[in-house]
Amino acid sequence: MDTTDFDEQLRQQELEKQGKLEPQESSSAITYTDKDGTVYEWDFKQKVYVPKIDEDFIAQYQMNYGVADAANVTDNSTADIEYNQDPPKPDSDSNEQNKPSDTSGKYKPAQKSEDPGWFHVDDKHNLNVYVSGLPLDITDDEFLSIMKKCGLIMHDPMKRAAKIKLYKDDNGQPKGDGLCCYIKPESVSLALQILDGYDVRGKKIKVEMAKFEMKGKFDPSKKKRKLTNKEKKKFKEKQEKLFDWRPEPLRGMRFKREKTVILQNMFEPREFEEDPSLLRELKDDVQSECSKFGEVRKIVIYDRNQKGVISVTFREPEEADECIVALNGRWFAQKKIVAETWDGKEKFDIAETEEERQDRLNKWQRFLQQGSTSKISNEEGGEHKTELASVSETPAASP
Repeated sequence: MDTTDFDEQLRQQELEKQGKLEPQESSSAITYTDKDGTVYEWDFKQKVYVPKIDEDFIAQYQMNYGVADAANVTDNSTADIEYNQDPPKPDSDSNEQNKPSDTSGKYKPAQKSEDPGWFHVDDKHNLNVYVSGLPLDITDDEFLSIMKKCGLIMHDPMKRAAKIKLYKDDNGQPKGDGLCCYIKPESVSLALQILDGYDVRGKKIKVEMAKFEMKGKFDPSKKKRKLTNKEKKKFKEKQEKLFDWRPEPLRGMRFKREKTVILQNMFEPREFEEDPSLLRELKDDVQSECSKFGEVRKIVIYDRNQKGVISVTFREPEEADECIVALNGRWFAQKKIVAETWDGKEKFDIAETEEERQDRLNKWQRFLQQGSTSKISNEEGGEHKTELASVSETPAASP
């Protein structure tokens, strides 16, 4: 809208205020045409210009937005009558309520939620197979090894075991049939093709798609609880990891555990009980000696292990090899060192009892008091003051 049109609008408002425009003037159209070709008409009630609705305007609107479907257009009077009608009452003597609902747009009564009950799983999404003809003395492990031939078996997060089941009688003895749940539907197809008729200790087993039938009345109280969102996420990550493709290690590639050297016979645990500052001194000695072979990343002293174990982690496995060659069989503090590569499994930390923990704290308290007394006496005697060494660190869980 340009300046001329705006001035014209102000003029019309001023004339309306002064009463110079009569009501019948509203019937005489005051129009102007915008630069884009849109025709505006003065509205005396709203005191603004509004688009003029004519055949050209309607045609332009329909070109831009389309035409409303006549089937969806309902007369106002008819719509009011249909809206005010009471919903039809269901006839208990007929099956009309089972017929498909009418899509005429009339008022529909709210459907009640279905009562909890059994549900049907179609064959496309069924991951369970039923196996019969099994030996009566078959075990869960043997049954699992047979079914694994056709694919990965679902893991039950509640029981933390494979999702298989051997049916038993009232006396707890196997009946010769069982159930197995796979992760992928392709495994079900393979089991039906390969394991059906498979020989198990002289007995041919029969494998078929599992079909669940209702026995007795449904009991919602026996329904398993649902997994939380956190449990679902963890369960899904474990499943995806099973199908994750990882390249095989290259020939000659060293393992990560080969970077760690285990040194034994390095100390006696009682030595640290008498003087905890020896922990720092021992760690410094090991750091200084092992740095000759390469970059030391980590040193852990298992001060409660009776074998006197220290783990030293290097940057590269070759550096650990040099350390083993140099220190294995060497004497340290009148003890013969045993140096070897960590196997990646053995744990060396020893858990202490509450009594041992309290005893250790008492000894540490006495040590601090003795150190403070020694420090005061040195200051009074004019001797050089020496600082106490702090304990290195608490035992770690693993190398």
